[in-house]
Amino acid sequence: MTSSSTDTQSAPAGSWLKRFILKSAVFLAGLGLCGALLGTLALALAWPNLPDLSAMIDYRPRVPLRVYTSDNVLIGEFGEERRNVLRFHEIPDVMKSAILSAEDDRFYQHGGIDWMGVARAMLANLSNMSKSQGASTITMQVARNFYLSSEKTYTRKFYELLLTFKIEATLTKDQILDLYMNQIYLGHRAYGFAAASRTYFGKPLAEITPAEAAMLAGIPKAPSRFNPIANFQRATTRQQYVLARMRNLGYLTEEEYQEALKQPIELRSATGTPSGGYAIHGQYVAELARQLLYGVYQDNIYSRGFNIYTTVHSQDQEAAYRAVRNGILDYTRRAPFPGPQDNIDLPNGIENDHARLDALLDELQDKHPDHDDMLTGLVLDASPTKVTVARTAQEIIEVTNPSALKVVARGLVKNANDKVRIRRGSVVYVRKHGDYWEIINMPSVQAAFVSLRSQDGAIQAMVGGFEFGEGKFNRVTQAWRQPGSSFKPFLYAAALERGLTPSTQISDEPFHLTAAQTGSRPWSPKNYGNTYEPMLTMRQALYKSKNMVSIRIMQAIGVNYVQDYITRFGFDRARNPAVLPLALGSGNVTPLQLAGAYSVFSNGGYRVAPYLIDRVTDSSGKVIMQARPTVAGDVKARVIDERTAYVMNDMLRGVAQAGTGARASRELKRTDIGGKTGTTNDSHDAWFAGFTPKLVGIAWMGFDQPRSLGSRETGGGASLPIWLEYMRTALKDQPQIPPGPMPGGLERTGGDFYFTEFPPGKAVARVGLPTMEDMVLGGSPANDGIGDLLNQLDNGPGSGQNSTGSSLLPF
Repeated sequence: MTSSSTDTQSAPAGSWLKRFILKSAVFLAGLGLCGALLGTLALALAWPNLPDLSAMIDYRPRVPLRVYTSDNVLIGEFGEERRNVLRFHEIPDVMKSAILSAEDDRFYQHGGIDWMGVARAMLANLSNMSKSQGASTITMQVARNFYLSSEKTYTRKFYELLLTFKIEATLTKDQILDLYMNQIYLGHRAYGFAAASRTYFGKPLAEITPAEAAMLAGIPKAPSRFNPIANFQRATTRQQYVLARMRNLGYLTEEEYQEALKQPIELRSATGTPSGGYAIHGQYVAELARQLLYGVYQDNIYSRGFNIYTTVHSQDQEAAYRAVRNGILDYTRRAPFPGPQDNIDLPNGIENDHARLDALLDELQDKHPDHDDMLTGLVLDASPTKVTVARTAQEIIEVTNPSALKVVARGLVKNANDKVRIRRGSVVYVRKHGDYWEIINMPSVQAAFVSLRSQDGAIQAMVGGFEFGEGKFNRVTQAWRQPGSSFKPFLYAAALERGLTPSTQISDEPFHLTAAQTGSRPWSPKNYGNTYEPMLTMRQALYKSKNMVSIRIMQAIGVNYVQDYITRFGFDRARNPAVLPLALGSGNVTPLQLAGAYSVFSNGGYRVAPYLIDRVTDSSGKVIMQARPTVAGDVKARVIDERTAYVMNDMLRGVAQAGTGARASRELKRTDIGGKTGTTNDSHDAWFAGFTPKLVGIAWMGFDQPRSLGSRETGGGASLPIWLEYMRTALKDQPQIPPGPMPGGLERTGGDFYFTEFPPGKAVARVGLPTMEDMVLGGSPANDGIGDLLNQLDNGPGSGQNSTGSSLLPF
């Protein structure tokens, strides 16, 4: 009875369980079918809307504009992104293995999605109730980087999965990895591993080591946090993880792994400078090249991968940079010390609190940053015999050299003025000068240098100021300054073509012009140093840079004629008005303009326009622009008589051997150098313009807001040293070039030159001096104004008084 009752009760129970299982199966099957239908519908709707893969198949990244020297040294990049696109076979295997170890070790096995990784990420997100973790493969990252955003939403993830399938179906694995390695963002505007290698290590990717490859491969996880510039410690921790993965996956042996762990990582940004700049200081060159190309293509230049190859040579450019910098620093040492950059109240005992001291020094760096080799420091203690300066809590510098202390002595004496006093808490710049440290203030004076090939005008070096980062004003091309005596050779050239010769005798006596004579205000010009001589030949006067002689020459040949004549050299008429002070260089020129003008003397009388860009290529290397410069020898480019060029070349070589520029030939031990110093009124501008038969160099120094450099500062003392330092590099191992053959129509008589149409007796013999007849009869030259002289010159040289060799000046 009992048994029967139990069987009766159990049957319905079993029947209910079967029905429940059956219904559940049907429900789940229906749910799965609905899900499949919905998934199919979603796929059908989404698939046509997936982007076309042409951007991947025909990959054209936004490559920045790059500027190079003539010997292929990178000196500038312009654009939002730094890229160096390499093809798959160009990327070293160690970089590929590091990437696979860090990001997707089963890349070549899966079909684009690592399902185990997806499941793991879903479980983590469900447990954390967030969408914080992903399982992106390299293919998925490529899909996101090319077409999708990085937001963590399920909709975006769905499209990412679909696009991943499409990419895997369209491209090979190598093509996908190629795109990833060139496209991925790696911090500091670097896109792709080739650009990152140059940005962080200053080397091409082909030279990468396993340790460096692992550090780069660790960046994609968090580019802003794991790049070695932003956070070296975190980057190193991530690097060690990648190296361990490379060892575990068989890409590195144990020995290679241990060696990589021990390798010190040296950050050398861009092309090799620790500061993140470039190996060559060509910022002024790069910026001018950018401006020139922008004038042609406008904003399109920043993403099309244009490459500008300039005419400058890297070695010459660096020599010019150092020459300008050293010239400015030498002047700064000579000038009175103006005091420290700043003063702060420095708490007692802060030297023992390294963290606090370093934090304070970091703040000072923001306000007073380093400038190349000029390093910001904080004075801890100061006395006339030693100044102790902290660069960091660990780097303490002691300035003890007597020569260095002499420069800042007025700030160290007991009764020093508060403004110039160096004390505890003073912020100063320190610099390694040879084998000792010095304190030197940030210069306020500026200088510029430019050199060019005189045969075609190709610029070889250009430095527009002391510090490009302090302002992009390029003084080579933008500073209009008075050339002073460096202008005189152009006046002398004009005189040669008006019948004067190097042997013409000219009065050097002082004189005064009234307002009636000048047409404006009285004028009493002076020679430098207020030294005068009764008479000098034109050659002697050029050697000694005599102002009185230059003015008399200007009066003799006419100011309007001179104004017209100098335009042949490229000078602006409007900036060089036809007034007597023009004889002393009172007009305005730029250093580049002056360089082009001096090339006429150097190359035999041809005007060649200075140019900077040799060629421009597109991203594929195709030349899209090529310079076609005017070359000396082209008859259309001749602007002065070849005899004038020959004689002026000879006279300017004399200046560089026995005149105000004699230091040039003496120190370089060359006889093929010509040049002229230039110092303007009150020493506002100091120049040296010098050349060889192949190279012209112009050095200038002055203040941006013109004021005196100092009563003892001249072109020979301030600017010639810059020129010399540059030329020691530029002319090294270059053979001397003797003067060419004397051109026809020129004769040498009595040790000097005469044009055949102005032989002795017909050439102008004397200017501002009594004629031979005056001396015999006891007369003296008249002084009845300028107008009579200009009337005498109406018929030009070779007629009237001029033909007899008598005086051209009425006084």
